[in-house]
Amino acid sequence: MLQAEFDQFAQEYQQQHAASIRLSGETPDFFAQYKIDDVAARLARSGVKPRRVLDFGAGVGNSLGPMRAAFPDSEITLLDPSSQSLDIAHKRFPGQARFRHFDGETIPFADGSFDLVFAACVFHHIPENLHVGLIKEIERVLADGGSFFLFEHNPWNPLTTHAVRSCAFDENAVLINGRDMRARVAAAGFSRADIVYRIFFPRLFARLRPLERYLSGIPVGAQYFVHALKPA
Repeated sequence: MLQAEFDQFAQEYQQQHAASIRLSGETPDFFAQYKIDDVAARLARSGVKPRRVLDFGAGVGNSLGPMRAAFPDSEITLLDPSSQSLDIAHKRFPGQARFRHFDGETIPFADGSFDLVFAACVFHHIPENLHVGLIKEIERVLADGGSFFLFEHNPWNPLTTHAVRSCAFDENAVLINGRDMRARVAAAGFSRADIVYRIFFPRLFARLRPLERYLSGIPVGAQYFVHALKPA
């Protein structure tokens, strides 16, 4: 189902994404960059340099440019059920990563294959009854001591809900609040996970963004991430 859904939007994904977020004043590149910046900053604080990175639900590869810049020595794999999206990503970034299709249920890699798994606004497209099972798969392919970063739209932010309602490829999306998402991550076997809320100010008020570090626990940011660690 996900393959068919996103194959039909693959060619127009960039334009539709940009149109849906225009009220924020930002571009898709901005949202891709801040996510990788957040991941890299968190890992740097603990001295972690991931050798093997999995971009779960990578789509047309919007995160790959920032990811390659942040982790220049890492082996990066883009995984997605949409073959057409992966073809576009491969054409955009030839030789920059491995591009793997999967069936939407079983990640085609051995246990402990990755030091970092990253998922950017993927799970609101996946039926809720599949969430815990897929996160268990992520936990399985994550190495001991590895990190899982799951970014999602925040349904408690009105600009976010407007953007989702106005986006064709989000027609079937079901947004998940941060506490429920963290509970699903925990149910999948991650004993350590926390939530950080992000993007409180649109571009018009970008000068206020340095204040966001003091607001990260308030559940009204446009997006959030759950950072989970697999015990070493």
